[in-house]
Amino acid sequence: MAERAAPAALEVRGLNVFYGASHALQGVDLRLDRGALSVVGRNGMGKTTLCKAIMGLVPIRSGSISFKGKPLVGLTPAEIARLGVGYVPQGRRLWRSLTVDEHLKLVARSGGAWSIERIYATFPRLAERRGNGGAQLSGGEQQMLAISRALLMNPQLLVMDEPTEGLAPVIVAQVEEMLVRLADEGDIDVLVIEQNIGVACAIADTVAIMVNGRINRAAPARDLAADRGLQQRLLGVGRHAHDDTPAVPEAPAATAVTEADPGAPGGPTRIYMSNPSPPTRWSKPVAVATIERNARLLTAQPAMAQGAQLDIRPLAAPGAEVVLVVGTLDTKGDELRYMRDILREAGVPVRLVDLSTTGGHAGADVPAHQVAAFHPRGAAGVLTGDRGTAVAGMTDAFARWLARQGGIAGILSAGGSGGTAMVAPAMRALPIGVPKLIVSTVASGEVRQYVGTADITMMHAVADVQGLNTITEEVLGNAAHAMVGMVQARRSGRRARSFRPAVVVSMFGVTTTCVQQIVGALKEDWDCLVFHATGTGGQAMERLIDDRRVAGVIDVTTTEVADMMMGGVFGCTEDRFGAVIRTRMPYVGSVGALDMVNFGAPETVPERYRGRTLYQHNPQVTLMRTTAEECARMGRWIAERLNLMEGPVRFFLPEGGVSALDAPGRPFHDPAARAALFRAIETTLRPGLNRQLIRLPPNINDPAFAAAVVEAFRRLHGAQRGPRRKGAVP
Repeated sequence: MAERAAPAALEVRGLNVFYGASHALQGVDLRLDRGALSVVGRNGMGKTTLCKAIMGLVPIRSGSISFKGKPLVGLTPAEIARLGVGYVPQGRRLWRSLTVDEHLKLVARSGGAWSIERIYATFPRLAERRGNGGAQLSGGEQQMLAISRALLMNPQLLVMDEPTEGLAPVIVAQVEEMLVRLADEGDIDVLVIEQNIGVACAIADTVAIMVNGRINRAAPARDLAADRGLQQRLLGVGRHAHDDTPAVPEAPAATAVTEADPGAPGGPTRIYMSNPSPPTRWSKPVAVATIERNARLLTAQPAMAQGAQLDIRPLAAPGAEVVLVVGTLDTKGDELRYMRDILREAGVPVRLVDLSTTGGHAGADVPAHQVAAFHPRGAAGVLTGDRGTAVAGMTDAFARWLARQGGIAGILSAGGSGGTAMVAPAMRALPIGVPKLIVSTVASGEVRQYVGTADITMMHAVADVQGLNTITEEVLGNAAHAMVGMVQARRSGRRARSFRPAVVVSMFGVTTTCVQQIVGALKEDWDCLVFHATGTGGQAMERLIDDRRVAGVIDVTTTEVADMMMGGVFGCTEDRFGAVIRTRMPYVGSVGALDMVNFGAPETVPERYRGRTLYQHNPQVTLMRTTAEECARMGRWIAERLNLMEGPVRFFLPEGGVSALDAPGRPFHDPAARAALFRAIETTLRPGLNRQLIRLPPNINDPAFAAAVVEAFRRLHGAQRGPRRKGAVP
C-alpha cells in the first residue's frame, strides 16, 4: 500500500476576500509543501491581504486555508498563532513604550530552538539597543525586532510581509541569509511576501507572482531572476514610479502666500501655506505658529529656456562654495528641507541633493536621476525597482557623483541605517577638514563602519527621522546650526594652519612617554600628528601618508599587528605599512606594544585564551601577554612588510622592553618572548644601506630611546630640520 503524502505546510484554495464591494483576492490558489515560498507583486495586488487572511485578520468570503492539514478559516488570530503560525506584519506593529528586551521577554517560550540569546547573536544591533523603547529604534531596527518577536514564538510556519522593507543593504543581506538558513534547516517553513526581487529569488526555489488579486503564475526563482522582461511585464521592475502613477492635483483650498526678503533682492523667498494639509469640512483653523513653522524658503533661480536641461555642474560659481543637504527626499523630504531652510536663513549657500530610488521627482536642486547617472551602468543600474540593488547602486553612484564635484563647503544628511549607509562612503572620500555631519538613528551605537578613518560627525537622532515634531526639530535644528558654525568658521579663515612640515606618530597608552618625548623634541620644526593605535587610528594615519598630507613617519607603536593576528579588538588590516610601501616615504619604526593583545571586559576574552597572562587595564579593556611563538609570527610578518619598502627604513628594537608593562617587575616582562620577536625580525629582514635594524639597550619609554629615534628621523629628513645631537645614531 502506497504511503500517504504528508499534508502541505500551507495550502490555500479558491480564496476570495472582499473589502466592501472591492474584490481584493480573487480565487487565490497557493501551496507550500516544505521549505520556503516567495510571493511577489506590485503594490495593491493583494499580497498583504493574503497574509491577513492566513492569520485570520480579515473575513473570508469563500475558499479554504489549511496548515499541515488543519483548517484555519474561522479560527481567531490567537488560535492560529497557537497552532504554530508566526507572523511578521508589514508596518512592524511594536509597542512604543516597551524596550527591546521587554518585547522579546513578552513572547519568549522556553525549550524552543529560538531564545533571546540566539536573537541577540543573530542581530547584534538589537543587543546594543536592548534598553531602548520601540519608538527610539530606527526603521531597520524595528523591522529586526518584529522578525525576532515572531521567531521567539518558535513557529512551524512563518508568514513574513515585506521583512526587508526599510533595512540597510548590510541588514538585508543578514536577513536573507537567516531566511535561507531557516528554509535549509527544515524546522520552520517560510512564506515570504517581498518586493525585493533579489531577496525573493534567493530564499526560495519557487516564486509566486500576484497580479490583480490572483496568483498569475509560479516561476522557478532562477528563471525569474534572469528574465528582466518577465519582471517588467508582471512586476513593473525597471519602470519609474511616475510612468504609471497619475499626478495628484493640488488641494484647491491650500493657499500659498509668498514674502520676499526685502533686504536681499533676488534672494530667498519665504512661502507660507495656509492649509499645510488638504482641508475637509471638519478642518479646524491652522495655528499661526504651525504656519510659520511649516514655511519654506525658495531661492530665486535664473529662468531657463523651455526644454533646457538642468546643469548641476558646477555646483557653485568659480571660487564659491555650497553646502550639500543630502538624503532620500521621498521618505525624509520634510526633515531635509527643514535643515536646508535653516542654512538658507543663516545666509549659507545650499543645494538639496536627492538620493531616492523610487524614480520620482521631489523638487531637489540635484534630482535623483542625475546622481544615478553616475553609476557605471547609468541610471538603469540604480532605478531597478528592486530595493536592495537600488540602494546599493545609489550608494555607488553618489560616491562617484560627489568625487566629480567642486566647491563643497560642507555636507549634511539625516536618516536611518539605510540612509546613513548610503551617504557615508561618499563622505569618507572628502578631504579632512570639510565639515561632514550625519543625523542618524544608529549614531548611539557602533559607528566605525560609517565613520571609518574620516572626520565625520554623527549626531544621534533620538527619535526616528520620520516627520517633524518637538524632538526632531530640536535635533535637526542643532545639526543645521552646527553646520552653519563650521562653515562660517572655515570661511573666516580661522582654520588650523601650520607652516611646519607634518609628521605622523603612532602611540598607545603604554608608549605614551616615548611619544611625548619625541613630540617635545620635534615640535619646534615639525607639526606632530599623533594617532592612537586602535585599528582605525592606524588606518587614519596611513590614509594621510597615502594622500601625501605628511612628510614624515615615526611609527613606534605597531601593536595593531598583534590584535590583527591574534583576534583582538584593535586590529589593523593586512595593508598595514602599505601606505609607506606605496609612497616610498622615509620610515622610522619600532615594535611598541607588541607584547599585548586587546580585548574588552574580562568575560569577553575568548575561551582559548582563558589560561593566559591577563592584565585588566580598566573595566572595559583587558590586555593579554603575547607568547614567544606569537611574537615570532609577528616579527616575521612585520619584517616581510619592511622588505617591501623601497624608501629609507630605520627600525628600532628596544632590548629593555617594548612597552611600559614589558619591564622588570611589570606584569608583561618576558625576555624570552621579546627575544623571539627580535630574532624573527633579524632573520627575516633583508638589511642594507637603505634598510637598517637598530638594537638599543633601554626600554622603549626611556629618554635615550626617544632621543635615538629623533636623531635617526632628523638624519633621514636632512639636518635643516634641527641641530644634531650628541650620541647620534649612525
